[in-house]
Amino acid sequence: MTGTADDYTATLPRKRMGAGLLFTDPAGRVLLVEPTYKEHWEIPGGCVEADESPYVAARREVAEELGLVVSPGRLLVVDWVPPGGGRTEGVMFVFDGGPLRPDQQAAIRLPAAELRGWAWCTPAEADARLLPLLARRVRAARQALSTGGTGYLEDGHPTA
Repeated sequence: MTGTADDYTATLPRKRMGAGLLFTDPAGRVLLVEPTYKEHWEIPGGCVEADESPYVAARREVAEELGLVVSPGRLLVVDWVPPGGGRTEGVMFVFDGGPLRPDQQAAIRLPAAELRGWAWCTPAEADARLLPLLARRVRAARQALSTGGTGYLEDGHPTA
């Protein structure tokens, strides 16, 4: 084989990646945000940029979307998403955002061009507001949070 390792790795496929945080409250609800550019709600987070780790992306996205500086907790879920519906395949990471203190909730500032609002949602409300894939991912993240584990999903479904 000729060339360097760098030459070889540059030829390997790249995947779309996203990262988000699962924030909870004492009542067991999760924080969802309502984008201005989509019909469905999401957890705070977004795209992992080139040369950025999923952990750093989750922290950056929450700062951009909510105006909060937080350190993500442990990894709750990794979800491989197949291509379809006008999107490429991807790998999505959900980290524990932990509970938000009242002062943090009061400090939330949304970018008006990107987000209409945010809300604490019960599991049923989250299921109704999220696309089915993301609802499955959030349910798995909630499960991982309660069991202390980390879930691996494919298209939002546990593999084992």
